[in-house]
Amino acid sequence: MSEIELPNEADDFRCGFVAIVGRPNVGKSTLLNQLIGQKISITSRKAQTTRHRITGVHSSETAQFVFVDTPGFQTKYQNALNQAMNRSVTSTLADVDVILYVIEAGYFSAADEEVLKLLPDNRPVLLVLNKIDELKDKNEMFPFIEAMNERFKFHAIVPISAQKNLSIDVLLKVVEPLLPKSVPLYDVDQVTDRNERFLAAEIIREKIFRLMGEELPYSMTVEIEKFEDGETREGRELRRIHAAVLVDRDGQKAMLIGQNGEKLKRIATEARQDMEKLFDAKVFLEVWVKVKSGWADDTRLVRQYGYE
Repeated sequence: MSEIELPNEADDFRCGFVAIVGRPNVGKSTLLNQLIGQKISITSRKAQTTRHRITGVHSSETAQFVFVDTPGFQTKYQNALNQAMNRSVTSTLADVDVILYVIEAGYFSAADEEVLKLLPDNRPVLLVLNKIDELKDKNEMFPFIEAMNERFKFHAIVPISAQKNLSIDVLLKVVEPLLPKSVPLYDVDQVTDRNERFLAAEIIREKIFRLMGEELPYSMTVEIEKFEDGETREGRELRRIHAAVLVDRDGQKAMLIGQNGEKLKRIATEARQDMEKLFDAKVFLEVWVKVKSGWADDTRLVRQYGYE
């Protein structure tokens, strides 16, 4: 349990919502995990890993930050799935107190520009320059920062490395005074508003992304068909989780299962290990693969699988 005591009245305490936005694959989910000090948002090198708004909570003695990690804004493909994710980004921007606009340090693309056009001018926007550890010449940053300042009136510009945990504390210090005075919204030990069922599906998706790489079909999702708790085993709580991986075609199903089922076994084993750490419980996990052709183009199915 945390030793931090949160106040019952606002006084000088601050609490507010902070959106993390940017194009796909700039490190938004890694940043969220570093900001709250725990892994709740999945990461991989494959673009568009995050498909949902993920809320992460960081509490200190003087403030509570409610971070919202959004899907990368998608401009390439406009199927029902991507339209739902883009709506998630734009609706988040309308509801938060502060916005962290994340780009790669020293690099600005047409996709970054598309996200920049969405940023409102009636609330603080911080430009977060991620991956500064990958810059060969740090002097290149100065003209780049000047050029970015001409594009938009940023409240502040903060260079960081989410992967290396560099200047994350600086970012928190810059954000804190921008939050409204308010009592905390969450308990001090709560790090996300997502339930274990949702997190289980995300963990399985991450293992698939990481193990399949570029072979992985984009239109893949995970559905938790059964999630049971309440049992104990060897003095620990037990979760029984049955999950289905949905793909478009039979060939994709065979690819995910692998020879003699070895790939799917590895996915399930690594996912189970991560779940046991996150849930602090024993996990019995079964994963299988189903073919559901065209689900990412079907608005009804996109909503059914939780993409708002």
